[in-house]
Amino acid sequence: MLDRTAATSPAYIVDAADPQHLRRAIADVTLGFSRWRLASALAWLDLRNRYRGSVLGPFWLTLSTAAMLLGLGLLYAALFRMSLAEYLPHLAVSLVIWNAIAQMVNEATTSLTSSEGIIRQMPLPYTVHALRCVMRNGLVAAHNLPLIGVVFLACGHLPGPEALLAIPGFILIAINAFAAALLLGMICARFRDIGPIVASVMQLAFFLTPILWKPRLLGHWEVLMPLNPFYAVLETVRGPLVEGGGPLIAWVAAITYTVLLVAIAGAFFVRFRGRVAFWV
Repeated sequence: MLDRTAATSPAYIVDAADPQHLRRAIADVTLGFSRWRLASALAWLDLRNRYRGSVLGPFWLTLSTAAMLLGLGLLYAALFRMSLAEYLPHLAVSLVIWNAIAQMVNEATTSLTSSEGIIRQMPLPYTVHALRCVMRNGLVAAHNLPLIGVVFLACGHLPGPEALLAIPGFILIAINAFAAALLLGMICARFRDIGPIVASVMQLAFFLTPILWKPRLLGHWEVLMPLNPFYAVLETVRGPLVEGGGPLIAWVAAITYTVLLVAIAGAFFVRFRGRVAFWV
């Protein structure tokens, strides 16, 4: 005999008073990082599709960056009255790292909307899509890193043991890139106008950040540079490779900005994670 109570009971129970946002967000991040191989495979597939039919593939970006280094190096070394041996190492590290940061920020705005089909059809953690964005841009950036070594050899610049401090700098950049992929990915999924705004802000930040010029050219205004988060994060890599370690205030600022970004992205992810599928 059938139990009428069991037959009419719901298949699942939803408690609107206890949505468990935090638990679900933590589970998403944990499961997403456990599937890092899937994220790396998707990132590699993105690169193969992007450069399908190309002979050099992403190495076109390497050639483009090399041409910019040569042209901008000759021009700005003359404008700033610096020798190429002094200016080119600064420009090489600055331009390569900035291109990686700018590309990651710009693509972070589409980290979720570009995976709309997957999000709507598969219960995949959103963290996987953020990791996919970071890994894809990390692979592209890796093609430009050898340019730094070539410039260092050509200019006779040999970093000391403090160059190992660049490793924590790269880790900070990766953490910021992941947090930005989650935060901007969700915001731009809800408000599609934010993407072009971010692109415009990055163009302005390129000129406000000491990439083509050195901070000491600002004179007494140099003390305000840590207020620029892009300078702080950039200096954690450039300082150890070029300046012998970089100022301590830049490291403090970079860590502070990283903690703030992770906290904001985490709070936003906990609160609005359940709405992403409807926004994309």
